[in-house]
Amino acid sequence: MLRNFPIFTRQILTSTSLSFSKSPQRTYGFALIRLLSYAQVHRRVPDPDDPSTLMKEDGVSLCSRMWIENFREPDRIVTNLTSYLRRFELWVLAYQKVCADDMGSYMPRSAIQRPALEDLLALRNAVLDDRFRWGARLEFFIKSPKDKTDYQSLSKRKIKALLTTTQAAAFQDKIVQEVLLMVLEPIYEARFSQKSFAFRPGRNAHTVLRVIRKSFAGYLWYIKGDLSTILDGMKVGLAINALMRDVRDKKVIDLVKAALVTPVITTKDSGEEKKKKVKRKYQKKRVLAEDEPKPDPYWLETFFGFSPEEAEKLPSWGHCGILSPLLANVCLDELDRWMEGRIKNFYRPSKSDVIWNSPDGEVEQGNTSWPEFVPTSGPDKTRKMDYIRYGGHILVGIRGPRADAATLRKELIEFCDQKYMLKLDNESLPIEHITKGILFLDHVLCRRVVYPTLRYTATGGKIISEKGVGTLLSVTASLKQCIKQFRKLNFVKGDRDPDPQPCFRMFHATQAHTNAQMNKFLSTMVEWYRYADNRKKVVNFCSYILRGSLAKLYAAKYKLRSRAKVYTIGARNLSRPLKEKKGQSPEYHNLLRMGLVESIDGLQYTRMSLVPETDYTPFPSNWRPDHEKALLEYTRLDDPKTLEEQRSCIKELGLLLPQDYISMLVWNYKRNAIVLDHLSLVGSNTNRQRDQQLLLGSNEDYIEQQIEKEEY
Repeated sequence: MLRNFPIFTRQILTSTSLSFSKSPQRTYGFALIRLLSYAQVHRRVPDPDDPSTLMKEDGVSLCSRMWIENFREPDRIVTNLTSYLRRFELWVLAYQKVCADDMGSYMPRSAIQRPALEDLLALRNAVLDDRFRWGARLEFFIKSPKDKTDYQSLSKRKIKALLTTTQAAAFQDKIVQEVLLMVLEPIYEARFSQKSFAFRPGRNAHTVLRVIRKSFAGYLWYIKGDLSTILDGMKVGLAINALMRDVRDKKVIDLVKAALVTPVITTKDSGEEKKKKVKRKYQKKRVLAEDEPKPDPYWLETFFGFSPEEAEKLPSWGHCGILSPLLANVCLDELDRWMEGRIKNFYRPSKSDVIWNSPDGEVEQGNTSWPEFVPTSGPDKTRKMDYIRYGGHILVGIRGPRADAATLRKELIEFCDQKYMLKLDNESLPIEHITKGILFLDHVLCRRVVYPTLRYTATGGKIISEKGVGTLLSVTASLKQCIKQFRKLNFVKGDRDPDPQPCFRMFHATQAHTNAQMNKFLSTMVEWYRYADNRKKVVNFCSYILRGSLAKLYAAKYKLRSRAKVYTIGARNLSRPLKEKKGQSPEYHNLLRMGLVESIDGLQYTRMSLVPETDYTPFPSNWRPDHEKALLEYTRLDDPKTLEEQRSCIKELGLLLPQDYISMLVWNYKRNAIVLDHLSLVGSNTNRQRDQQLLLGSNEDYIEQQIEKEEY
């Protein structure tokens, strides 16, 4: 371009079209400068592989459109997902999510550097061209922003350690996992059964407890099943076959299959390493780097240790990472559908039953405001059952004889053997009666018989007969499991009379920080036991354990010898300072007023009256999470059939349509204008012009304004 510049200027100066004699000299200079500004003759064509040109849409809006499309047509077989893999916006969104997990802070799209976008584009092209390999250790298309390692200059010893020891998933693997999750999750969430609740957005353990309270009243026999071995891994062929029921895209299937087939390098710790860990020296407090995420606080780590058995195991299949829970639900969805068919076939209504007596069992029956109560029926009861699944654990409730439960257990064992090649026996699927108490998610399901207030008695006041009027399903928190979890976290010692143990983990923390941590933990426990009938009792017990543990800690830390002395100085809720002594420093309130010390919050829920009541909010029968409600409502309103149905309903009710109202309004205005014109009462010229436009039918905006004023 620079070589052609003199020739281009010479052509301009020698051009006959420029007449320097007919215009002023000042105009010549502006014309010359204007012509010289067009030094570039050919306009550059935009590069199709430029990352800035590929981001045409926001990634969140693209994901929303995918969710809407799948909820609009939930039964269609998806064949073209590669087009979504080509969308660079999804890769940028996945990069932001992985960076937030890896660095602890969200990175906006404007803050992503140009080299990172180019590396991300190279990763996308490698995935599309089948050049991407799972589990890479030395060669990466893109690295984490905090990874400053130069892998080309590593020594042989470090390279060997990287290739033979257990390492965290590569940064680029996490990005590919996120993209696959964003593509596959909307497809299967629109298809999954409403009986599964784990590893799904908008559903949690609280939802399971509310469903049990709503739908499991009146069941006598329960089958508990532990299928958590499926979460450890399945055969690749079974997982791919389950995935291909709804997805037939070769690129996505090959990516998932490669993630399952590629071996994960792991190493087991030897005994020498364990001895070295035991005999460690004193380590200084490590200072976190600027881009290093903070570890979980103590209260959150402690609460995670309280997780029930059903929620402890998280599936991790090969190199699938965060995609593993979705794949587990895809495989177990066949069991959910099979059980739904069994529920429908098992339902046998009885006319003499008080509640369930309709031909179809889907109709909501009974007392909706008190679903736990089931009135006593005659000998001929309706046979029905229900089923829920949380992760790898299932719970089946049966209303009928025990023989029906034994038959269902036999069929369930055969189904798991055929579909999942999982060998189950009667011990892994026990049948328990409701009177013994069913433990699920650290809550006990039991029933209480409700008796009338009047009882027939003989002479002497002895009760000779009492008749039950119904049964009440009770969902209570298990104190035994609560003590077990506290013992696992080293908070108590002993079984029958648990004795609190000092929490030496917080020995070097201040009293205010320690109390704040325990208050946060207690708040989470209050929320966890929100739907338990004995919420006040179990939360007060947790507060007693934590308060005793802190009292022993403060007694050892401040050399106060006993818990009684700690309570004497620090009060019942440990809100008073324990460090200062009389005569050595000013009063605590004066220091607090001057801002020289931090305020100490006392422990919460030290009395049972301070614990909130159990939440008995009625649970809807056809409950859906909020995001699914919004998607279903949007697809319903977007359907043209909905508009036609609304118009037909309005016609049937005899109401006016908006078009009819507009035509009637125009007719009235025309009539009034004609009448006023005849009576010479039309008013000013502006009003006359407005009425003329209205008579001609050209002032549609004015009509719409009048409609809004009339509040149609």
